[in-house]
Amino acid sequence: MSRILVTDLDGTLLGGTPDDRIRLRDALARHPEVTTVFATGRGPASIREVLRDPLVPRPRWIIADVGATVIDGTDFTPVDPVQEQLRVGWPGPDRVRAALRRFPALAYQQGVVQNGRCSYHVDPDGLTDELTGAVEALGCTWVYSADRYFDVLPPSASKGNALRALAAKLGWQREHILVAGDSLNDLSLFRLGTHAVVVAGAEPALLTALAEDPLVHRADRAGAGGIHTALRKLRWLSADRDPDPDPAPAPGSTSRPGSRHATGPHSLVVAYHRPPLHWNGDDWQPPSSPNGILPTLSSAFADGLPGVWVTALTGRDRLAPLPQPTTLPLSPVPLDTATWHGYFHRTCKETLWPVLMSEPDRSVHDERAWADYRTVNARFAEHISGQAAPGATVWLHDYNLWLVPGLLRRLRPDLRTGLFHHTPFPAPEVFDTLLVADELRRSLGCLDWAGFHTEDFAERFRRTLAGRSDPPHTAVHPLGIDRPFVEELARLRAAHLRAAHLPAAHRHPASGRLVLSVERLDYAKAPIQKVDAIDHLLSQRPELRGRLTFRLVCPPPEPGITAYDNTRRRLERCVADVNAAWRQGAWQPVDYLPRGLSAAEVIDEYLAADVLWVTSLQDGMNLTAKEFTAAQAALLTDPRSRTGPGPGVLVLSRHTGAATELGPAALLTDPRSRDDLSAVLARALDLGPAERRARMDRLSRLLGHERPADWAARIVDGIRTCTPDRTPARTPDPAAPTA
Repeated sequence: MSRILVTDLDGTLLGGTPDDRIRLRDALARHPEVTTVFATGRGPASIREVLRDPLVPRPRWIIADVGATVIDGTDFTPVDPVQEQLRVGWPGPDRVRAALRRFPALAYQQGVVQNGRCSYHVDPDGLTDELTGAVEALGCTWVYSADRYFDVLPPSASKGNALRALAAKLGWQREHILVAGDSLNDLSLFRLGTHAVVVAGAEPALLTALAEDPLVHRADRAGAGGIHTALRKLRWLSADRDPDPDPAPAPGSTSRPGSRHATGPHSLVVAYHRPPLHWNGDDWQPPSSPNGILPTLSSAFADGLPGVWVTALTGRDRLAPLPQPTTLPLSPVPLDTATWHGYFHRTCKETLWPVLMSEPDRSVHDERAWADYRTVNARFAEHISGQAAPGATVWLHDYNLWLVPGLLRRLRPDLRTGLFHHTPFPAPEVFDTLLVADELRRSLGCLDWAGFHTEDFAERFRRTLAGRSDPPHTAVHPLGIDRPFVEELARLRAAHLRAAHLPAAHRHPASGRLVLSVERLDYAKAPIQKVDAIDHLLSQRPELRGRLTFRLVCPPPEPGITAYDNTRRRLERCVADVNAAWRQGAWQPVDYLPRGLSAAEVIDEYLAADVLWVTSLQDGMNLTAKEFTAAQAALLTDPRSRTGPGPGVLVLSRHTGAATELGPAALLTDPRSRDDLSAVLARALDLGPAERRARMDRLSRLLGHERPADWAARIVDGIRTCTPDRTPARTPDPAAPTA
């Protein structure tokens, strides 16, 4: 049997504590037989913004504009003839505003999109008989609420009339409807003889008007909590699908009694926006690279790291059948394509990423995309909260989840929360160029622990949060690679090539010297600057013409990121121009490979290269430099593994995290200077065999042998043991406007 919940938004469905809102949303999700209908003073455009909030249940029908608009909640199309009937006799906004212009106490709500009504602010002293008489002379009706909001409506329009007409159209019975509200503009809903609940904190005038109505339940909880109580009182929520919302708190929990998050099962929750596996339609597919945070976390969990891994599932992955992927304890957060696009493609990559790369002029702020970023962070925070045991450790990863710490502080002040930044952290003056800098700073200040690849990044973070009385503990933990895996694969590939009677440098160009870059397509990697530097080098060193090849392995990112699309087009033009300028017979200087390679193919490239050329404008670490070092060093003692002038040379941007560790043995370069790029590259090509070997020997020692799984365990221990002592703050219920 269908049941209908008809609820106001502000102060009602949107009111109450976050726990109450989560509980109601989840209860409605578990009871699809309860149909949700919004009845609000908001217009459709404003309701769309509300629906970005992950705590808001999705409505099947919407009564908007204080009853002047009735639309389908799935596609926002008008429900006719219902809406048409409600607007009969409406003289139009121009006539209404002209007729009421003589009342100086009225203030038209300029910022409110209005359709089929006119909305004003007016103090109680301004609500005169003359004013209401002028409205009635227009053939209109009016509603006044919260001693402020004055809405002029078509003569038949009200929330109650709209609900009555919708119920008649859809065949709803009064005994199957529950209405919920908190202000006088909800009064017409309470006059229909249905089940009804007035939530705590409601407008006193509404309570007075309903004082003698025995059908109205007066809840002792505000907002969503009051609605949930009424649904349980009516027994519309079954006990097996909606358990007791007020269990006793678990021992050691600092959450308030009644929190659905008080008894979570996991002592450690790891959260990263990217999943470690991708569903290819038949099976889960791991990433091709053996290194990076995804393989590191996978290795850590495989080595016995306790806990759960919270990650996003988007597009087809979120709809795929989800067999348990190997032994990874994944807990997915499903996200629709549109929300993911605004969150990742727009905000992460076009608003935040340029600032992280110290390129603030490239940053573009989109308010709707920022709402998607908030939504995704809120969903992660809720999901983490539900997975975490009392006092659990939460390990977040990267800027993609920057708002989660603040949300978790309100939802679960008992948790210990750390965030590791895999990217650079910008200087405070660059961070402050973000329009949302204050919002982000408040959330980051709620961290207990913040980790970085370098001390420089950590110091920038500390300066960005300077002035806080309880700043997060900061630590520096540079990420390494799975060195044994890379070394073993390098030896296997070299042996395979020898067995096939191919030189180890089988991908080495016949022309002579090979300069290699392996990187995703990103302006921050400076691919265009490198091609320009090759052009400059060939103009300065004629003897390299026909003897030097720059191989740029540059797989494209996800489609739809405008900045990257522009970079790709510029790079392709630049490559074409340089190749056209210097081509000789079959030789051309730039070998551009716009695709991904398997791990084995990447190792082949490392072994063939005379120079690995890393020129990031900014980089958190750059594991490519470490992989190249491990592959080359694995074969140092085997003279059969290589032809040419000795081991490869690492040319490394001084703006990478890897430069802090490997800089003493690499050749450092400035990617913002064409002259420096070409000069340092020329020096690398000119190094003799002895210096090449000496540098690679030293790079190998600097690389070290720490396992990524040990790195992860060290960080988890750091978050657990370096948490400041904080007293949970009370979070007041949000204010309850009545529109």
